[in-house]
Amino acid sequence: MSQIEINGSDTSTVHVLHLDLPPEAVERFTTMAGTGEWPLKYGLGATHLRPAFVETVDLRDLGPMRLSQYLTEAYDVPSRALGEDKSRIDALRGHAVILPPQAFEATSQTLHVASPLRHVGSYAITAARGRGAALRTPSAKGEGSGGAPVAGPSFSRPLLFTLVGLAILIVLGLYFLL
Repeated sequence: MSQIEINGSDTSTVHVLHLDLPPEAVERFTTMAGTGEWPLKYGLGATHLRPAFVETVDLRDLGPMRLSQYLTEAYDVPSRALGEDKSRIDALRGHAVILPPQAFEATSQTLHVASPLRHVGSYAITAARGRGAALRTPSAKGEGSGGAPVAGPSFSRPLLFTLVGLAILIVLGLYFLL
């Protein structure tokens, strides 16, 4: 049994585990039952785990892609972060369970990984970067030259059409009544 310390404020570590089960037992182990029973959560010894963020990967589904490549492309784990584990990761067969930081609900906890799970490693992910260069316009710096923008009309187009339609109906109704 291995232990993994989860820091609730950590947003930059992905945990990889090997799942040693026959293919027909994987879904039952990794899926939360309608009763709330979840063998994966128990196997991890987790107090908080979000099912939407837990990924179970059938390594055969990756085809020619290696698990290390998948971690790099899907989770932004730099290949240098995998270090010496890269060959061990790529040699895995069967299923892997990947736990990104969001899986732990920002809760500090100690995982007690038990069979059929085996902790392969925990790897730092690349920090998100901005999409482009910093804005340099005066308005982006809070140095706008004008006052507040002038407000447009306070009515909406659908409301205007509704009022015109009602006026037409009233005129037609009066015309036919008289």
